[in-house]
Amino acid sequence: MAGPRRKTRVRTDYEVIVVGCGGLGSAAAYWLARRAGKDVLALEQFSLGHERGSSQDHSRIIRRSYHNPDYIALAVPAYDLWHEVEEESGVQLVVKTGGLDLERIGTNGIKDLSHCAEAMTVAGIPHEELSAAEIMYRWPQFHLPDDTRGLFQADSGLVDARKANAVHIALARLHGATIRDNLAVESIQSHPDGVDVTTSEGVFHAAHVVLTGGAWTNNLLSSLDLRWPLTVTQEQVTYFATPHLRDFTPDRFPIWIWRAQEEFYGFPIYGEVATKAGQDVGGHEVTAETRTFIPDEPTKVRLVRFLQQHLPRFLGPELFTRTCLYTMPPDRHFVIDAVPGHPRVTVAADAAHAFKFATLFGRILSELALDARTTYPIAPFTADRPAITDPTFAPIFRNEAVLSR
Repeated sequence: MAGPRRKTRVRTDYEVIVVGCGGLGSAAAYWLARRAGKDVLALEQFSLGHERGSSQDHSRIIRRSYHNPDYIALAVPAYDLWHEVEEESGVQLVVKTGGLDLERIGTNGIKDLSHCAEAMTVAGIPHEELSAAEIMYRWPQFHLPDDTRGLFQADSGLVDARKANAVHIALARLHGATIRDNLAVESIQSHPDGVDVTTSEGVFHAAHVVLTGGAWTNNLLSSLDLRWPLTVTQEQVTYFATPHLRDFTPDRFPIWIWRAQEEFYGFPIYGEVATKAGQDVGGHEVTAETRTFIPDEPTKVRLVRFLQQHLPRFLGPELFTRTCLYTMPPDRHFVIDAVPGHPRVTVAADAAHAFKFATLFGRILSELALDARTTYPIAPFTADRPAITDPTFAPIFRNEAVLSR
């Protein structure tokens, strides 16, 4: 007769603990595991692949077209590392469609496409400047005013967010990492020789902790007596069951961004038999706890009105509208840095446009945790810049967003 079962002892000490397993956290777990193997623990408060945050759904835009050289400098290695992950996993994550940035001539400020064209020219990124007539000749799906102009960059496309997260987690496990979901972090205590991470199952210890909590970032920072000026909004995208399928396949139709005070973006058919579009920063301010999963009707009306005017065949019966969360510093630039005063805690804030860089940021976070430095150009994204430290810094993302999706 078998004796009583021994209770398995839970390991509590690790080299690095990652808190949050969305887009950035799953990538960090993977890149950390490639170097630290079994000394990596990743914790997720909900089930893996949940839809409560900002990293779910089939597609996110990836592009090289930026007005800001700081982002072009990150896009180059991001593309390379996505291909490296595809090579190791055998799973395609990036789908090249080409990308169009569109605006009305006379658009001023940061949204003026001349800034984008200049930055790409300086960086040697090939692109085309197109008139409304040229755009509609190449993509007759568009109905554009004569004073529209556009930039086309052939390397743009989409990253399959859902697959990417799952691939990062699977490869992290392959390299020895422990992934725990449905285990929430209650507090974090930083000490000179390490960090204690308290959960409902007890305390875990690590030499370094990486925080990738998205809309829950301030909940985690509160243990360290910090609160950053992060605005959380509930956003949404709508899938339309267009009957004009061949017009919007990825080999016939690009991702697109309409740069204006009301900014819209969209995708060809991918993931569902439907097109997908949304308004950037069109939603209401919420918190991670107060958000709902109920689509906002006025936001949807604005989107449909835009599509009726400029992409009428893109429309069809609504398949569904899916909500997600944006988490934005006032300047809408990322934060990727050690937490001030807590050198053993590294944090990444995604600013609601980071997924295209997710695997790169995962690698950067792994280097910051294991080496206390990185060779990648992240100097503009420190945690001690005025947008984070100056309480009078006015948010700009509502009407003049520095970056869009």
